[in-house]
Amino acid sequence: MLHYPAKILLAFGETFNVSSNEFYNWLLENGYPELAALSSGIRGSREAINWLLKNNYPQYAALDGAIDNKPDAYAWLRKNEFDFLVVFADAINEKPEAIAWLNKNDLKIFIVLAAKINSYRNNQTFDYHKLHF
Repeated sequence: MLHYPAKILLAFGETFNVSSNEFYNWLLENGYPELAALSSGIRGSREAINWLLKNNYPQYAALDGAIDNKPDAYAWLRKNEFDFLVVFADAINEKPEAIAWLNKNDLKIFIVLAAKINSYRNNQTFDYHKLHF
């Protein structure tokens, strides 16, 4: 994720505002479908995670799992040397050492993204009536 320009990362962060699909659609239409899929995956879409896996973005599918504290996802990221994504997942989960590392390395935009994703996840309510079988 470190190779994306700041404006692209900011657009990705805005996809977690529930009021609009504007930034999500912008990512799709401007060559960043992997970030749109990651956003959808973090928001619960299994279809998006499958898309990431099929389109050579397994690191983002694993990031989604790490955000959900799945040990296998963390292990996969570490084994495949996606160390930054481990730190990012930890920052999303409010681990102080990850946030401190991002600050120390002047990666404040990822602190902002982590807070947006964490806020989105913490403000979701589970409705079993919406389960798809």
